[in-house]
Amino acid sequence: IVSASKGIEIHTDLRMSQVLREVLGEETAGGCVVLSGPSFAAELARRLPTAVTLASASETNARHVQGLFQNDHFRLYTQSDLVGTELGGALKNVIALAAGISDGLGLGTNARAALMTRGLAEIGRLAERLGGEGATLAGLAGVGDLILTCTGDLSRNRRVGLAVGRGENLDDVLAGMTAVAEGVRTTEAARDLAGRHGVEMPIVGAVYSILYEHVDPRRALALLMSREPKPERWS
Repeated sequence: IVSASKGIEIHTDLRMSQVLREVLGEETAGGCVVLSGPSFAAELARRLPTAVTLASASETNARHVQGLFQNDHFRLYTQSDLVGTELGGALKNVIALAAGISDGLGLGTNARAALMTRGLAEIGRLAERLGGEGATLAGLAGVGDLILTCTGDLSRNRRVGLAVGRGENLDDVLAGMTAVAEGVRTTEAARDLAGRHGVEMPIVGAVYSILYEHVDPRRALALLMSREPKPERWS
């Protein structure tokens, strides 16, 4: 089984591989392979060069899928960190919303870079708390996917953030879309995970306050800047 889904199940906070194991059983889905990384489907369909990560508890399964999928325009790397890979793929959508909101407010590229960098640190902290490896977030499933989703014109989550930053109503924006912006629902799950596991994720909290508590976007981002000064740390 290959999972190309990026998200966290609402209310249970399960990653997609966990959902598969719960529904299909350990014998069927225990060795599932998670495919994640910077890959807009439209570009892949045009056979443009793309590289992604395959994560699985089964190295045999990961290598098998690698052999099936790899070709002259699609390169795949294998690894074993399901937690880091899946959280990177899901939570980068939340950071893309933040980056889009910042851009919609016209706050500049410095602000976007700061949100991306500190957002990656938040994802890394949560991944490590849940048993993943922070180093995974330095690869395709982390920083690679984050860069693409926060800057690419095809990014649905960035487009939603842009619209919200420009003052548009979230419900109207979502109603006008033909595809799902996963980050909106993932924000709720990410905030819940952070709270339950005692992980500091202020950017996730700011996005939640904008989307679900109707806090003014400019005020929410200003509050991030006014937080207590501290050393720059990953974990």
